[in-house]
Amino acid sequence: MSSSQALIVPFDPSAPSQAVAGVQPLQLWSLTPSGDKAPKAGATATFYNTPAGKTTTISSVGDGFAAKSSEVKRELVRKSVGAAVKELKAFEGVKEVVVDASLDPHAAAVAAHLALYKFTLKTNVPSPFDPRNAEPAKERIAFAPVEASGEWDRGVVYAQSQNLARTLAEYPANMITPTAFTERVRREFEGIANVEIVVRDEAWAAEKGMNVFLSVTHGTSEPAKFLEIIYKGAADKTAAPLAFVGKGITFDSGGISLKPGAGMKLMRGDMGGAAAVVSAALAIAKLQLPINLVVTTPLTENMPGPSATKPGDIIYAMNGKSVEVDNTDAEGRLVLSDAIYYTSTEYKPHTLIDVATLTGAMVIALGEVFSGVFSSSDELWQQLYEAGQLEHDRFWRMPMDEEYLPQIHGSNADLQNTGGRPAGSATAALFLKPFVAGLEEGEIKWAHLDIAGSMEATRPGQYQEKGMTGRPVRALIEFARRLAN
Repeated sequence: MSSSQALIVPFDPSAPSQAVAGVQPLQLWSLTPSGDKAPKAGATATFYNTPAGKTTTISSVGDGFAAKSSEVKRELVRKSVGAAVKELKAFEGVKEVVVDASLDPHAAAVAAHLALYKFTLKTNVPSPFDPRNAEPAKERIAFAPVEASGEWDRGVVYAQSQNLARTLAEYPANMITPTAFTERVRREFEGIANVEIVVRDEAWAAEKGMNVFLSVTHGTSEPAKFLEIIYKGAADKTAAPLAFVGKGITFDSGGISLKPGAGMKLMRGDMGGAAAVVSAALAIAKLQLPINLVVTTPLTENMPGPSATKPGDIIYAMNGKSVEVDNTDAEGRLVLSDAIYYTSTEYKPHTLIDVATLTGAMVIALGEVFSGVFSSSDELWQQLYEAGQLEHDRFWRMPMDEEYLPQIHGSNADLQNTGGRPAGSATAALFLKPFVAGLEEGEIKWAHLDIAGSMEATRPGQYQEKGMTGRPVRALIEFARRLAN
């Protein structure tokens, strides 16, 4: 190995016989200042010219690894590999890294590619995210496992798709407009089999009667778009699909109900739901999972302007219901309502999952750790829970009890788009429920994922830096993979 190459060895302190590529990690750990103590998970040490001509980073998975559950082991491997990558990426000369992925190839691949990622548009070093680049961004370090495996390859797809969602959410609103979002998605899906991309305009939405979606577009000069991705991977191309719907507010000022200026730039990420569902779809299509999938994302800015929707306006939605806009900053449920109704009536999916950075109340309820789930189906909730646990992209189930309904039924319209501060996430979910066609008849399973808290990490982790997280991409891919199999 030249100086541009390195080796990462995650090691179990309770496995003294472990040796990889001529490296005995416990023996190396004994040479460190902490060598007389069992290292905690993620504790790392780097050795140069050890063995000859190699740079090696060893990283602990923690004591008692063998006795842990499979889910805990997988997260410990992610922490170990992620910590090693974060240490190695500080060395400018390192270009190729071989990873001992034997403890869990999928988790090792995920951690390596997530830990390497760092979004920047600074120009002192050319940024791979510069939108002026004709070629797609390339990773600064190339990773490979000591032993090739399909699990490693799958983990790479999971991580790269999450990184795409992170990138889309990080770009400022002048670089990811509704139009730019759809153009980027087209590029990402080029050459992938069984995929059709359809981009609709405002005139199409008006013909469809998507008045509630269009009400959010009135204050901006940026043209709104409605994106559809149709993937037919099942043997029966006519079989009912799985559906994802993602909220795509590329910038949310709050509209006439203007947000406070402090921290408003974070609202470039209010299309995190759309970013997540298209990125999950990209992975599902790249892996050619045997499932049919349809993804829809209503895309617009929410801005104040002379034609902007005003608090108190009443609009008729695509399903015929009247909606009072009590607060123009509760716009996510407006764009989603028409999108959910369109998707559930046009494609008749067996399962529909909408994903949205929907409510500040969810940030208060769950913080950054869990994404909130509201579901009409115990089975669907269990499937999402298990997928989230396996990927450590975790969910928490929230109540969707009809006793909250009076909060959004008290206006002159069928529905009001806010129900006050109490249970704000629950009333938002209940607002969406009537737009899921076939739900009351038991023809469809539905879950609403509120990712307002999990959209951003304010503290660095061992395999993810601060910033937009790209969640819950990996959980959605894993959910679809398990459903397909």
